[in-house]
Amino acid sequence: MANEIEKKQVDPSIKVKITKKSHVQPKKKLGKKECQLVTFDLPYLAFFYNQKLLIYKIGNGSDFEQVVEKLKDGLSQVLVDFYQLAGKLGQDDDGVFKVMYDDGMEGVEVVEAIVDGNHDHDHDHHDDGNGNVNDGNMMMSVDDLASMEDITMMKHLIPYNFILNVEGLHRPLLAIQLTKLRDGLAMGCALNHAVLDGTSTWHFMSSWAEICNGAQSVSLPPFLDRTQARSTRVKLDMSHAPPPDSNGDHAAAAALAAPVLREKLFRFSDSAIEKLKADLNARPQPANGTTPKPFSTFQSLSTHIWRHVTAARGLKLEDPTVFTLFADCRRRVDPPMPETYFGNLIQAIFTGTATGILLGNPPEFAAGMIQAAIAGHDAAAIEKRNKEWEEKPIIFQ
Repeated sequence: MANEIEKKQVDPSIKVKITKKSHVQPKKKLGKKECQLVTFDLPYLAFFYNQKLLIYKIGNGSDFEQVVEKLKDGLSQVLVDFYQLAGKLGQDDDGVFKVMYDDGMEGVEVVEAIVDGNHDHDHDHHDDGNGNVNDGNMMMSVDDLASMEDITMMKHLIPYNFILNVEGLHRPLLAIQLTKLRDGLAMGCALNHAVLDGTSTWHFMSSWAEICNGAQSVSLPPFLDRTQARSTRVKLDMSHAPPPDSNGDHAAAAALAAPVLREKLFRFSDSAIEKLKADLNARPQPANGTTPKPFSTFQSLSTHIWRHVTAARGLKLEDPTVFTLFADCRRRVDPPMPETYFGNLIQAIFTGTATGILLGNPPEFAAGMIQAAIAGHDAAAIEKRNKEWEEKPIIFQ
């Protein structure tokens, strides 16, 4: 479309250079604290760190250092409430995993970096009068990064690639990379998924933003007692877990051993998503005269993706195809937990059928399956899933 940002590929001369590493601790002493990990948390020990990439324009790139210091100061303050992210994973005498914090721990890892070109070639360098060399034409801009379809560069902007969450026994639970761009910065975050889910991640990020914008305290303090959602103590057999990866060797090996997958970024404009939703909800009314529940934005986009990815895979008509989503269970468990519950309170929901059935029916068929699966994941279904996992808690095989 004419109004879309021009899509760009990575210039091989563009590199990410680490300029500084430091650690940020809570702004005040908190003593020793710990909290047991529960059934909702434990399966994610075998997942990789959850990664987020945010990019911001900050006007003049020369303000980068000032912004970094403000972010680090705000981080130190918000960690007083979210201190679990400044801790480490541990195990008690029974082998039950927990989050531990004490004031002697190193805290959150913060990496500072710059995206720049290959200076082995001749480029125009400009001194800003203060002794700082500005090679602005070589640095990547926010728009350059936002328009890229190749995700190779993006991986270099986020720490802890291919690092398992069980590594939280030996390394920080949160690592942040702040990378200087020509007109802004990229904030790459790696969060230990055994400690928190997406809802808690954005609760933390929003609270951090509040502090950086001048608030003296967070408006929604986290609810930190995750045993209120599930108090079962689960001892895990870690005999098959990989050894500590202090040098990143296992991560590098995992990257090499990973299957060759095609990775692609897709952008959906607001208008495109609204059209998908409107078309899906314009389906004929049932013959029995009942009014069907409208399909949500999420269900509409999920239907589109499921059908088209399945078609693109060229599967046989009898081959199974499964759609998986993760549902926030804070309001689904009994008793319900507050939205500020800090930890993992999600479960996977699966729905599937044969490829021929999925593609041979209109889109509302797939949407109805997704909608029904979401609606059916109630407190009883959550309890059943938890008990099944607790009876056979295997995460590494």
